[in-house]
Amino acid sequence: MRSMATLLLAMVLITAGAMAQTTPPRHDLPEIQAAGQLRHLGIPYANFVTGAGDGLDVDLVRLFCREIGVDYVYVETDWSRTYSDVTGLAFTRTGNDVTITGPAELRGDMIAHGMTVLPWREKLVNFAEPMFPTQIWLIAPASSPLAPIMPTGSLDGDIAVTYKLLNGVSVLAKPNTCLDPKLYDLGGHGALVVNYEGSLNHMAPNLLGGMADLTILDVPDALVALRRWQGKIKILGPLSEPQYMAAAFPKNSPKLEAAFAAFLERCHADGTYENLVRKYYPGVWTYFPDFFTHGGSVQ
Repeated sequence: MRSMATLLLAMVLITAGAMAQTTPPRHDLPEIQAAGQLRHLGIPYANFVTGAGDGLDVDLVRLFCREIGVDYVYVETDWSRTYSDVTGLAFTRTGNDVTITGPAELRGDMIAHGMTVLPWREKLVNFAEPMFPTQIWLIAPASSPLAPIMPTGSLDGDIAVTYKLLNGVSVLAKPNTCLDPKLYDLGGHGALVVNYEGSLNHMAPNLLGGMADLTILDVPDALVALRRWQGKIKILGPLSEPQYMAAAFPKNSPKLEAAFAAFLERCHADGTYENLVRKYYPGVWTYFPDFFTHGGSVQ
């Protein structure tokens, strides 16, 4: 009997240990307010997080911290760990399938750095309302013999024509981000994919440095590059449907998520958000004129 009791106790302890490994630590609004600080996970990227203490997302999260009465703390992360940093969970991913593998260090309370909403990411975190429109564009040096596509009158037609430009040319892309070549089947359309390992901010200058014939960029990064290297790069055409960027929260932080949603709604209503967008991305209205006047949707 004693052996049976010992075995049952061991099984209970093993089960409890397994549950502890896959139950993320709680850090919702009450815990954050009790701690007196909110940890903003970010990656220097485009003008969302400039790396100089400001940026569209940095400014917004600072204002949010002021509203909920806590100190703002910026925690730099990277693309390989950002979701583990906010959930406290390690995981593996195959395509859109995600498997939790155990605990990870919990380093932040929310993510905001121009994060594109993708299906596999939605399995790990909850996204706020869309904060910024985006899309994947094919970019070339201004000196490239490839010319921008002639508009077909439909987005699907434009995407199809743009894909035809890929055959036999090298294209810079970055795995495990919104610029992952597998997301857009670049290789399946004849591109010679060059997987880039550095910062997303440096893809445009490396294109100009000859690392590849072309690169893919999302809208905000392309807008920054067009201003920074004016006259040196050109947009060839779109490779995706419109996408959206948003802040991300752990799935066990509903109160924090709701508080941010209410805050963001007020920022839209009183013009705070539009003023920040005009500060950091003045050219976005050229490409998405309806986004900020139709409740955050691309028309």
